[in-house]
Amino acid sequence: MDTAALQHESKTKFLDAALQVIRTKGYTATRIEDVCAVAGLTKGSFFHHFKSKEELAIAAADHFAAMADRLFASGPYQRSEDPLERLLGYVDFRIALLRGTLADFTCLLGTMLQEAYDTSPAIRAACDKHLSAHAAMLARDIAEAKKRYAPKAPWTPESLGLFMQAVLQGSFILAKGKQGPDVAAESLRHLRRYLETQFTPRRKGS
Repeated sequence: MDTAALQHESKTKFLDAALQVIRTKGYTATRIEDVCAVAGLTKGSFFHHFKSKEELAIAAADHFAAMADRLFASGPYQRSEDPLERLLGYVDFRIALLRGTLADFTCLLGTMLQEAYDTSPAIRAACDKHLSAHAAMLARDIAEAKKRYAPKAPWTPESLGLFMQAVLQGSFILAKGKQGPDVAAESLRHLRRYLETQFTPRRKGS
């Protein structure tokens, strides 16, 4: 393996470690030493890639968002031609992802945003950018479903996409409080039922 590949591999190890440690301990409690220990790399190697914990956090936000983009792009619900089925399938997919430890399924972006929104403008901006981009992705399917099933609805696709993000992030907070995924899953099932009320599917043959 050449030097560039080795550098890329070590940087990815740090980013993967940051996802694990920050989602487990929170951003404030995370130490560079903790990330190095999980990555199995030295502190000197860390500072070769990142100037600070804040710079790591911003890179980790980008890394997490890219992983999420790949995951949702390959979700089984994407195969549906009906935008409403894709939207409801997305919620079902999110429910199916609620497994493992809290650190396995909670959102890095939401975790860091809650802690650093006032103390680190750069982290706030990075997390907001990615959360907003995900909401915009949802809004594309919402816009298609609205046009087909609820063209006169008084809300915008963008506002509903952000509302879905609000429910998701809130469900993760509740899961942390209850120390398990059940409350999050039930919150998302309520979200699914709410979405169904916002669209009026066409009758067969219409």
